[in-house]
Amino acid sequence: MIAVLNRLVEYVEHHLTEEIDIAGLASSLGTTEYHLRRMFSSLAGMPLSEYVRRRRMAVAAADVLGGGDLLGIAVRFGYGSTEAFSRAFRSVHGVSPADVRRNGGPLRTQPQLRFRLTVEGNTPMDTRISDRPAFRLVGHSARVPLIHEGANPHIQAFIASLPPAEHVRLKGLSDTEPAGLLQVSADVDPDYSEGSELTYLHGVAVGESSAVPEDLDTIEVPAGTWAVFRTEGPYPAALQSTWAATATDWFPSNPWRLRPGPSIVAVLERADDFSTATCELWLPVERA
Repeated sequence: MIAVLNRLVEYVEHHLTEEIDIAGLASSLGTTEYHLRRMFSSLAGMPLSEYVRRRRMAVAAADVLGGGDLLGIAVRFGYGSTEAFSRAFRSVHGVSPADVRRNGGPLRTQPQLRFRLTVEGNTPMDTRISDRPAFRLVGHSARVPLIHEGANPHIQAFIASLPPAEHVRLKGLSDTEPAGLLQVSADVDPDYSEGSELTYLHGVAVGESSAVPEDLDTIEVPAGTWAVFRTEGPYPAALQSTWAATATDWFPSNPWRLRPGPSIVAVLERADDFSTATCELWLPVERA
């Protein structure tokens, strides 16, 4: 995976002034665009789209300082007007192209990334592979922003808005794995951008033929393979640490890759105040 990511960086660098075909590149490298974007964002700490934008504006800054026609520079980097180019330039550098020409800066340069293998993995990951038939996720859903670290207040507020009796009703519907009450993230931005919206569902898994009350939201899940990571400790820190380790440790050293689909957290045990918990993280995977 490290070699694939470095090939991606090289490809981006040679196509900064062109349309970047990530899907075509991923296919030629024997992976998928979905997996490539998720691994890049997890390891680089930024979405691929953001990295491309920063690199484009870093290289464009040299052209701006060179005194060329701004419209020509804008078009060269894929923008249809000087206004659109100036907005992108200011979002990266904090100043307009005119300010840079007048004052010579300031400029915020995004260096070209290089991914290197660091031998870690000193903490064993409790993992199993599960082949599951098609099932459904049913419960109550809402659109919420993605937050990488700490508790998500939007999800907390949504769960708190459900009456206690509803949690009991949902749990009674569960009849297949993943078992119990589930925290489901679906329709996630492939770049995994902080603040991007996702569909959060608080509910349970039921068999494909199980009867479902009409007042509940449903996510159909096709048959497929899942990597299941068990974690225990402070909540949600231990869970988020395991989630990050799947990208840094597990996927680079195992013959699996992410496939599109919901990610699921099953809370198996928890303290009364939810300060600690034992959880299973279910990620949809396929053979790499």
